[in-house]
Amino acid sequence: MSSLKLRFQGAVSSLGPEGRVALLDRSTADDDVLRDTVAATIDAVRNEGDSVLKSLAREYDGVTLKRLDVPKAEWTKALEALDPAVRAAMERAARNIEAAHRAFLPVLTEVETEPGVIVGRRPDPLGRVGVYAPGGRAAYPSSVLMGVIPARVAGVREVILCSPPRSNGLPSAAVLAACAIAGVDKVFAVGGAGAVAAMAYGTQSVPRVDRIVGPGNAWVTEAKVQVAKACAIDSPAGPSELLVITDSTADAAQVAREMLAQAEHDPMACVVAVTVGDDVASKLETALETMLGGYARASIIRQSLEANGGVVSVSSLDDAVTFANAYAPEHLLLAVAADDAERLLGQLRNAGTIFVGASASVSFGDYMTGANHTLPTNGLARSYSGLSTLDFIRFTTYQRVTPEAAARMAADVGAFADAEGLDGHARAARGWIGRGAGA
Repeated sequence: MSSLKLRFQGAVSSLGPEGRVALLDRSTADDDVLRDTVAATIDAVRNEGDSVLKSLAREYDGVTLKRLDVPKAEWTKALEALDPAVRAAMERAARNIEAAHRAFLPVLTEVETEPGVIVGRRPDPLGRVGVYAPGGRAAYPSSVLMGVIPARVAGVREVILCSPPRSNGLPSAAVLAACAIAGVDKVFAVGGAGAVAAMAYGTQSVPRVDRIVGPGNAWVTEAKVQVAKACAIDSPAGPSELLVITDSTADAAQVAREMLAQAEHDPMACVVAVTVGDDVASKLETALETMLGGYARASIIRQSLEANGGVVSVSSLDDAVTFANAYAPEHLLLAVAADDAERLLGQLRNAGTIFVGASASVSFGDYMTGANHTLPTNGLARSYSGLSTLDFIRFTTYQRVTPEAAARMAADVGAFADAEGLDGHARAARGWIGRGAGA
């Protein structure tokens, strides 16, 4: 097999402006074909509904569907047939996800900004949400748990799920089993951009939702971005990303395993290590090439690493932090000494989730710790957070003002309104002058 050729190698300082831009920019926003194709799919689903979804299933999934919804008996059958060890792992993960997300639930808050003036903020669950579970190159029942359980914890009334059909016309059995464990209300054998459009606008079978969550490929991500004006989304979560900060204290083979694990998701995955020292980089590159051939998904891993992967070096951990905050990765692994990992944690601001220390394998977070693995990609961790109960809640703000407080505020609010030229506001406020207790 030919030697592995990473796209990015050498010192970060030697990449030059163009190389640095290429390393930091992972978006697909400039892909006109992708954007136009997704737009056409959304428009067709919005106008014609189920018939287009069935046509898409024939074209992309090679299956003729008589119905889009999946009977609940199929979920039960899938759960009963699931390997006991896999079921036990799923149920353990479900318990941890529920525990973590229940701890993060927001609570009603009230504050008295001045005597007699109460401002409150109440978390209210959404009515219906849609979860997307990928099912192309691989099925991800873990994504079902990550999307559905936080919604259930938040109190969402109805949770639907879409996942691509396989040759039998159903989503993967593992996905269906996860639906049964997580407590989904309805499942639809619909995938890709069509599924996103169906959940955003509704069809004859798929109900319209208030928010769409869940990871997907570039087509799903682009669809979520395009429907965001009609339906809220979690974040534009595209192909998997991993940035590792590592130094001479780390085991090169273990770091290589972490990189290979994330690269196996998708040929478009972005996996990069930033090392402190050229010698560390050399050992890591050797480990990657040596180990790659033994992986079942070696072809996908090679495509990913050669298209978007890299091992780059910096002169210090502080430089690595600067680079990481600019890169804003989905997953960030600190494979450095324990004390350094804790110190760096406080300095890192832009990451979907941070794994503190080499033993905090990204795989543990992908499945079992209870944290969510649906995270922002493409550098959007600068402004988006990972999926949580907050994605399934909207906040209702309310205000109470006693007559006495109204009388005290009236003159100042009137003056404020006059300054903005809003006479009606001023009159409404001044109408309370002299109307407090004892007036």
